[in-house]
Amino acid sequence: MNDNASGFAAAALPIAAQSVIHTESDGLAAGTIRLAIDGQEVPVYVARPAGQDQLPVMIVVSEIFGLHEHIADVARRFARQGYLALAPDFFIRQGDPSTIPDIPTLMAQIVRKAPDAQVMGDIDACVAWAGENGGDIDRLGVNGFCWGGRITWLYAAHNPRVTAAVAWYGKLVADPNPPGQPAHPIHVASTLTVPVLGLYGAKDTGIPVATVERMTAALGQGTSDSAIVVYPDAGHAFYADYRPSYNAKDARDGFARALAWFREHGAG
Repeated sequence: MNDNASGFAAAALPIAAQSVIHTESDGLAAGTIRLAIDGQEVPVYVARPAGQDQLPVMIVVSEIFGLHEHIADVARRFARQGYLALAPDFFIRQGDPSTIPDIPTLMAQIVRKAPDAQVMGDIDACVAWAGENGGDIDRLGVNGFCWGGRITWLYAAHNPRVTAAVAWYGKLVADPNPPGQPAHPIHVASTLTVPVLGLYGAKDTGIPVATVERMTAALGQGTSDSAIVVYPDAGHAFYADYRPSYNAKDARDGFARALAWFREHGAG
């Protein structure tokens, strides 16, 4: 495996250049593989405890900034907890987020052009690869941030074989829907069967608490044993330790809750 994550030019966007947390790869087998998916080579950062098989599988779904060093580090964090962790480069077909100078352009040129069906297929392919390469896909977790939080809710609806999922501050409602992105978590909440834990910040200006309350009510109409935690002092991207939005206290609590959620529901 190549030892590097996809390129990451932090200075191109309003984010800090240096992560607070760095997870070493000693004792891990970690690096980038390439999966052929529908005629496209998709880079996937993979991390696992070295020399071990029959590992629970964790799919790490990035934010709008794609596969960069922080996301690779999150994969290593899960690998240190005993997972075979995979973080795909979902935007490989649309472009390189690290070259985009601002968030509105990034959303318009890359993120909104990544169809949900394509993303679901990429995760399906990663799950299949994991099952053939030492992963136990009967213990399948999905963990996503921001854009990836939305995808986490949707993938849990797409693939009922997911054991458990954790969605960090993923948008729940949008109007209008971009082409190729027809559904949002609010649309699948009442029919979910997979237990999903949502982690949100009350000070997130892009995801009003009112929409989180709508989602909680919709989940209450279903049978998935899902739940949402709202951190009163957290804003958006409070887990992203390479950004000014990072909230160390709530990030630590959220990751602990995530690990406990996966263990409680059989994905650990």
